[in-house]
Amino acid sequence: MDGEGGRSGQRARLLGLLLNERIDADLDAAARASGIDPDVARRLWRALGFPEPGDRLTFGEADTEAFRQVRVAVDAGLVTEETALRLARALGVTMARLADWEVATLVDEMERDVAEGRARSRMEVALTLAEQVGPVFEQLLVQVWRRHLAAAAARMEAIGANDAELLSTEMTVGFADLSRFTSLSNQLDDAALGSLVERFEERGADVITLGGGRVIKTLGDALLFVTDDPVAATKLSLELVHEVGSRDDIPAIRVGLATGSVLNRLGDVFGPPVNLAARLSHVARSNRVLVDETTAEALGPEFETRALSPRPLRGFGEVSPITVTERRTFRSSAR
Repeated sequence: MDGEGGRSGQRARLLGLLLNERIDADLDAAARASGIDPDVARRLWRALGFPEPGDRLTFGEADTEAFRQVRVAVDAGLVTEETALRLARALGVTMARLADWEVATLVDEMERDVAEGRARSRMEVALTLAEQVGPVFEQLLVQVWRRHLAAAAARMEAIGANDAELLSTEMTVGFADLSRFTSLSNQLDDAALGSLVERFEERGADVITLGGGRVIKTLGDALLFVTDDPVAATKLSLELVHEVGSRDDIPAIRVGLATGSVLNRLGDVFGPPVNLAARLSHVARSNRVLVDETTAEALGPEFETRALSPRPLRGFGEVSPITVTERRTFRSSAR
């Protein structure tokens, strides 16, 4: 019992370190203290990705203050209630994924510390990380958010001034995925599979960012990215094949590119070019880049293009994919 009591005490201490406040109110009490309607508070809580709290003691002073800040912003007309809920959903999805990613990454370090005798248990490592690393990571989190917010605002300003342009713009969409991933995943244990996906995402994202692209999302065995320029998209796609798909520790990859009008919403991109890029990657051979006609027309003499025989692509009918490579004379002079 003492051992179990000790573990319970450690769990309570860890929760206190992570939340940095005392949990002593249910939702109705938190809503009353913040001056927000309880129904709105419930909608906000669900939008953030948390389950219905019922009458459990789930909230502390920081939660109450967050509710109050939302109420003040809505009452002042800075944002509508619907906009506040949409922002809450964006925050909830992003933070949930970040938290899962962070914990999964730190678990590996905990296991190493315990295995190598630097700590007696994972809980001991978790407490140390919460005390010493948590505040540092929190500061970094806010700064990185500010940087990405500034970059997003700059992109919006560069796109144009009218509402239609802000929501939809011309860009090249890329979809890169691992060849034969399903069969490969059946041959690997969980640790090896997780390590493979992490290597692919990390190295792929590096190449895309260095090439002037922006990763929209990762899908385990695939990366969805965008660029403002089809030439830059093609160059970085060929670099993906060279730097990622040709490595011995990562399977071959396939890349599809399509250019056109894309809708930007909810931190994601939508539209025919997104779907077409995915379809093209699925029919590409290993370590090949396929592009649509619009992308091919924008390419200069440094690239060689060749139209393949038409084939059915779901949602697009018969399409002739275009394979693209870097012209040898340009490749040899550039390297």
